[in-house]
Amino acid sequence: MANAQQPNYLVAWWRLMRFDKPIGTLLLLWPTLWALWLAAGGVPDTKNLAIFIAGVVVMRAAGCVINDYADRHIDGHVSRTKARPIAAGHISPQAALFGFACLLLLALALVLQTNRFTLFLSFGAVALASLYPFMKRHTHLPQVVLGAAFAWSIPMAFAAVTGELDRGIWLVYTGVVLWTVAYDTYYAMVDRRDDLRIGVKSTAILFGENDLTIIFCLQVMALGALAMAGSHFERGLWYYAGLLAAGFLFIWQQWVARKRDGAGSFTAFLNNNWVGLVIFAGIALDYQQAGAA
Repeated sequence: MANAQQPNYLVAWWRLMRFDKPIGTLLLLWPTLWALWLAAGGVPDTKNLAIFIAGVVVMRAAGCVINDYADRHIDGHVSRTKARPIAAGHISPQAALFGFACLLLLALALVLQTNRFTLFLSFGAVALASLYPFMKRHTHLPQVVLGAAFAWSIPMAFAAVTGELDRGIWLVYTGVVLWTVAYDTYYAMVDRRDDLRIGVKSTAILFGENDLTIIFCLQVMALGALAMAGSHFERGLWYYAGLLAAGFLFIWQQWVARKRDGAGSFTAFLNNNWVGLVIFAGIALDYQQAGAA
């Protein structure tokens, strides 16, 4: 019978795939939905919507599994992560690798329901998701790799709907990369003291005392890229209203993280779910209004 130190094996897997912490899934989902709506010129068909929602869940789970495998010798030294299933010995590294492979096969089964171009692009998603966890050992910019990985769903979604890549979609991609670096720097600020002690690299360490200023610059540039994308796709008032709402949320994040403490930084990180939501709401309402006109 499982005791307090050894949770149920299925619960350990649930935690390893972060199904108990859906924020990462949501942060990956919102840009995917942006791309689907922009590609379809409104509500996408049910098949693509279902494929990409499922794909987001599966690939985020896969990313968490390979991340914890890569960090299995690090997580035990960080207060926030020492209870993670692999670090705590509840799931073996070998089992984690097997689970990662199974999740990739499930993701492959999903992408095979799209088209050849999307299948080709999916190899980039796997490469980026697998590469990111190891970057914190070699560069202070692992958040850039994470941004590239999280944003890769954008060209994939566009290709699945249209069979090609409009050049404007790279403005959305750039905006999401910049946004991801910003919010994941907030996340890295939570662990900065532990990371400095054990030698893990991050943008939070690289930016130092300029962290909040650089985060805000990244957020402004992200909104600028998305505004240019809106112009390219000829979007209207609701689209830009969504960006404006996101801007006010970014200002609030700066305020709540102003002390650079762990609680404030983590609250600012979590708030980015609302950023993704308000931008999506702006896109969806804009297309709805255009369709009703």
